[in-house]
Amino acid sequence: MARLSYLLRRGASYYARARVPLDLVDAVGKNELVKALGTKDEQEAKRRLWPVVESWNRQFDDLRSRRMLTPDDKADAVWQHYTGILARDEQVRQSMPATADIEVATERAVERIQRDGIDVHDPLAALDAGLEVMVLKQRRALDAHARRAKLDTMRKHLVEGEAALIADEVDDYIDRNKLLIDPLSPDRSDLARKMMRSEIEGLERTIERDQGDYSGTPKDPIVKPASGTWREQAAPGEGIMELFEQYAAENPKGIATDTIAQARRDVGSFVDYVGSTCPVHRMDKKAVREWKALLMKYPVKATESSVFAGMKLAQIVRHNEKVGKPAITVRTVNRYIAGFSAFCSWLVNHGYLDHNPADGMFLKKTKGNKALVFTSDQMNTLFKSPLFAGCQSADEWRNVAKPGNVMIRDHRYWVPLVMLYSGARPAEIAQLAITDVRHEHGHWIMHITDEGDDDKSVKTEGSMRVVPVYPELIRLGFIRYRDGMEAAGHTRLFPEAKRNSRGQMIAEFSREFGRYLTRIGMKTGRGLSLYSFRHGAADAFRRAGYLDDVFGPIVLGHSGATMTGRYGIMPQGMLKQRVELVNSIAYPGLDLKHLFH
Repeated sequence: MARLSYLLRRGASYYARARVPLDLVDAVGKNELVKALGTKDEQEAKRRLWPVVESWNRQFDDLRSRRMLTPDDKADAVWQHYTGILARDEQVRQSMPATADIEVATERAVERIQRDGIDVHDPLAALDAGLEVMVLKQRRALDAHARRAKLDTMRKHLVEGEAALIADEVDDYIDRNKLLIDPLSPDRSDLARKMMRSEIEGLERTIERDQGDYSGTPKDPIVKPASGTWREQAAPGEGIMELFEQYAAENPKGIATDTIAQARRDVGSFVDYVGSTCPVHRMDKKAVREWKALLMKYPVKATESSVFAGMKLAQIVRHNEKVGKPAITVRTVNRYIAGFSAFCSWLVNHGYLDHNPADGMFLKKTKGNKALVFTSDQMNTLFKSPLFAGCQSADEWRNVAKPGNVMIRDHRYWVPLVMLYSGARPAEIAQLAITDVRHEHGHWIMHITDEGDDDKSVKTEGSMRVVPVYPELIRLGFIRYRDGMEAAGHTRLFPEAKRNSRGQMIAEFSREFGRYLTRIGMKTGRGLSLYSFRHGAADAFRRAGYLDDVFGPIVLGHSGATMTGRYGIMPQGMLKQRVELVNSIAYPGLDLKHLFH
């Protein structure tokens, strides 16, 4: 599940990269794996990346499984060996010659004697002619004698600690189940003794069958059906992450690329726990419950910390007991479960699962955890700070927080202001094309859509919408900025706004904006963030008397996909209603006159 940068760029080419888990470094022989993706196109590289990463994860799981022998494995080996003996015995009995077979062989022997003129008084000639008949008559008795002899020898070897008679069967089980065990280890000796006891019980049942008794059951307490989980592996094409990629390709609810990528990591953390070869039908409540228990102890930004490098989920949690980093929030745990649950619902719909194992698994949210919004005084302070009024340097955030003469007028300046007067998401604003901001029916609008640039995305189908441009934004120079970018030959409104390696639009800005608030003394710890503008806009609509189910779908993009949202074609009457809705946003006490230009 590691979130280290799997995608590596060297020159113009892209490579997949992954750290080898610490417990497998000796087995692999290196600390890091690198593989060329065979492309210079970043989007194509991202598409090719995950199959490579998943193949490495399967390799790691395979190596790890080869080094571990569990009590469940031993119980399974015992029962498999016992039932195998009985199954093979039944096959042999079915192939034993019947009376009719012996009579046919006898007739053939007589015919041969008569045809070839064999002297029946010659012992060797008679033996040769009747050998087939003798073998058929003695086959059952010889087989029974061999089984009795092996049983006696096996009992003797068990007492003496000799495992020669069972060695081939032990090796076969180890090979079939991909286990690597030191030949001299106590575990292998223990497995051999248990399988010998299993064979003794099996041979005893076959001898009972010689008397026509098929009712016998094992007397040795270890010879019983295995109740644990043995090393069952997913069928080809039905691994959890393989099916996730089918789900992602279908994307039945049309969710954003960023959200799919997040869900991939969420499901990947579950696979990290259960193993990449785990069959889908073993995604049960028990597995989800244990995974959730680990998530509740999972440290914040663990994959960005060198102290957890190369560790898997359970190892990180255990190591954090010593390190003592704070755990992720209830909200974050629920986000993991949400992405996983949506995938499980798809699995249910496609017949891979009977029910969603994540149902009822969400944690109860802590009361009083309501998102913070900016007060008017705080916004006045913010919009007079260096980011908006002039800073020392635009290149480093620590210098952005220092007053100076450098004026920032890219997405870092406009995204907070547009959020303030629209409630739109930061990524939605940052990805706008020049043509998405246009004049219709006498009004400037922003068309939030995934149409056009292949790199654009929205959270859901319902997020596509038409949002009027607030008059205050026009007075602040938003349309002049838009026209200037068009005149400069740009196709995107904010060409410097970038996606990170995980496909998230302006994720770095969202993170650094929170740190900026701390640098200028507006917050300590958790609290205000870039999203506070979105929550503030929602509160402004409520103050104006609008209900959530009115402004949520129309302006905030909470639900309700429409053709007007997809194509941005809106009748004048409908647009007028939206203009009235957006123009109702007001922040008493907020003064932005110093920003007018």
